Amino acid sequence: MARTPAPPRPTLVLLVRHGQTPTTGTTLPGRAKGLHLADTGRAQAEAAAARIAALREVAAVYASPLERTRETARPIAAARGLKVQIHRGLLECDFGDWTGASLSSLRKLPEWRTVQRYPSGFRFPGGESFAEMQTRMVGAIDELVARHPGQTVVAVSHADPIKAALAQALGTHLDLFQRIVVSPCSISAVLYGTEGPAVLAANSTGDDLTRLGLS
Repeated sequence: MARTPAPPRPTLVLLVRHGQTPTTGTTLPGRAKGLHLADTGRAQAEAAAARIAALREVAAVYASPLERTRETARPIAAARGLKVQIHRGLLECDFGDWTGASLSSLRKLPEWRTVQRYPSGFRFPGGESFAEMQTRMVGAIDELVARHPGQTVVAVSHADPIKAALAQALGTHLDLFQRIVVSPCSISAVLYGTEGPAVLAANSTGDDLTRLGLS
């Protein structure tokens, strides 16, 4: 009697938001180039690298093309003797005409309520919709999982794409994804297996990852 082949081992994806920048919390930088980590952000990236280095072996480190994600990924990869690989699917949402606007001014717009309450029905003027962003981000993660079956990979991205990916992994509607918090340089751990994803940690900024048996 032929044996049933064992299912492939799940892939652990560590979703890391980039570290703090000079505009974090005040401006919507989007995909604008030239934004680097602040001193605090660089320290956060080093701390995240130390936390990830204490976990199980990491096969690859990916980052979106923007400077702030590459600078966050660099110490994480260096701690493992790896090079940062760029994946455009991890990019920030395309905020279109809102790129570079202050958050204080955007909150005064009537569209801001839609962004918070009905994001699945919103498209940034001249830019991307939240639904397109989620589809792109989830597709990027699916591609990384296919590349690294049974391994651990790091994907350094941005707050909204990570929140959207976590919502999908949790089976939560996109209209509720704004309830998920993803802080600068936080680590979210999602295990992707044949029976679907399992969220092991979200917005982790302490030493709790080692208690999840990931080391």
